[in-house]
Amino acid sequence: MSTTLMDFTDDDFMTTVMHNPQPVLVDFWAPWCGPCKALTPTIEKLAAEFAGKVIVGKMDIQSQPKSAGELGIRSIPTLLFFKGGRVVGQLTGAVNESRIREKLEEIAG
Repeated sequence: MSTTLMDFTDDDFMTTVMHNPQPVLVDFWAPWCGPCKALTPTIEKLAAEFAGKVIVGKMDIQSQPKSAGELGIRSIPTLLFFKGGRVVGQLTGAVNESRIREKLEEIAG
């Protein structure tokens, strides 16, 4: 993973996502998910682009199932956008870069 892209875990989710003063994008994915793998370069690119404005990271639901379960993640890839500890946006499936960028600009503003 790139240095601007975080790797979230169930153990640090409350601190790094829910209690973070900065907006956060979490990409819920799994290693066996083809669309998730295809989305990774886009997420890495946007993480670098929005560095300092939005925390961007991935969460492997296979090895870290607790937070995904608590948030009701039923399909992947799912992107959740957090601001002030609340979900303020969601995109599911193989979405294009412009839709993700639009949401990031909304929460970064």
